[in-house]
Amino acid sequence: MTEESKTEQIARRICYALQDAGHETYWAGGCVRDRQLGIPPKDYDIATAATPDQVEALFPKTVAIGKAFGVIAVIEQGIQTEVTTFRAESPYSDGRHPDTITFCAAKEDARRRDFTINALFYNPRTEQLIDHVGGLDDLHQQIVRAVGDPVQRFQEDRLRMLRAVRFSHTLNFQLDAPTRQALQAQSAHITTVSAERIQEELSRTLTESQQPGHALITLHATGLLDHILPEAVELMGVEQPPDYHPEGDVFTHTVRMLNLTNPHPASNAYTPRELAYTVLLHDIAKPETFAWHPDPKNGGQRIRFLGHEKIGATKADAILQRLKLPTRERQRIVSVIANHMRPFQAPAMRKATLRRMIGQPTFELLLELHRLDGLGSRGLLPSYTFLQKALQSYTAEPALPERWITGNDLRELDIPAGPHLGKLLEEAYDLQLNEQITSRQELLEWVKTQRENR
Repeated sequence: MTEESKTEQIARRICYALQDAGHETYWAGGCVRDRQLGIPPKDYDIATAATPDQVEALFPKTVAIGKAFGVIAVIEQGIQTEVTTFRAESPYSDGRHPDTITFCAAKEDARRRDFTINALFYNPRTEQLIDHVGGLDDLHQQIVRAVGDPVQRFQEDRLRMLRAVRFSHTLNFQLDAPTRQALQAQSAHITTVSAERIQEELSRTLTESQQPGHALITLHATGLLDHILPEAVELMGVEQPPDYHPEGDVFTHTVRMLNLTNPHPASNAYTPRELAYTVLLHDIAKPETFAWHPDPKNGGQRIRFLGHEKIGATKADAILQRLKLPTRERQRIVSVIANHMRPFQAPAMRKATLRRMIGQPTFELLLELHRLDGLGSRGLLPSYTFLQKALQSYTAEPALPERWITGNDLRELDIPAGPHLGKLLEEAYDLQLNEQITSRQELLEWVKTQRENR
């Protein structure tokens, strides 16, 4: 039994138990939408006429995760299923939570939901689909439409604006005109949403969209990008040298690269979110580093972005801190951005330098960014091919093997502590990595000569 089928079976049993107790009960929301689209639901939500107290009384293990809003989690076989009492809400003073809720009928509950495609109910016992808001037609027409007045829906929860874009691009649906217009009119209010919620929604958009680059375009067209990531808007119109970037400006380049991230093979070396933000932000400092420089090849001038990788790393770090990305992911992304020009130099690197780069824990993320960078411009991958072969050559032996010489060895040779000791250790390790010296004993002899000469 797969996890998905187990989850479905548990959701079915919960629904039946509530119905058998005399309560009108349905599967609701995203699970109904996904089943209609032929997508296996990741989880199931249940909507019921039963009050929270009645739900708690009916099941042996529950958690009151949002009892004030009618939400009880039923726990069975370690799987948590949310059961929500049909409710109406009003008003939303904070742009997120309703000031008051009242329990109501299913039809009224459907009308307080965000989008019509998420407001469908399904009775697993009778296999009946219940549609109070025209959601089934919108599914067939591939439209994301707000339930009722879109301005009101967005005022109730500002995050719904980002959710509209996400659903549009994960499902490959169109935003209907009134919903898009309301989104554009209300986009500035997205700043009232917490950074954590914005980041979570943006991350899902970038990692789940069929073409994440096109999602970035929609975020800009609706005005949302100006408020959640204005630095990305600044990439628009920044010219690049056509011999290296025939695709156009920096924003176009970024869009092309993002589109290439999905579908993407699973990797244990980095997460989809790490890859998405690395791509999104790798050229983020090109606007401020844009400059014309003399071109010795033709005696004219060419565009260059000197130092954009280092400045971009600092800038990306600030952006990711603002978005509250976890520290470890942020540090890995920033490290790759800071070094993303190095792979271009790989064929000319000394063996030790190359091995040090390959041995970094973020190397596979760096290598994938390099591949996408090439495909997103001229489509040429000479350095990537070189690095891929180099990486494969270290399958038996790690690129960064255990050091033959340590600080203890140097102290036993009466080399005093100090900055020179660390420098000597690195020189010794370079000789080992370059395979200029082939044994520990030979390396110790070299160290002795250095002690005598310094």
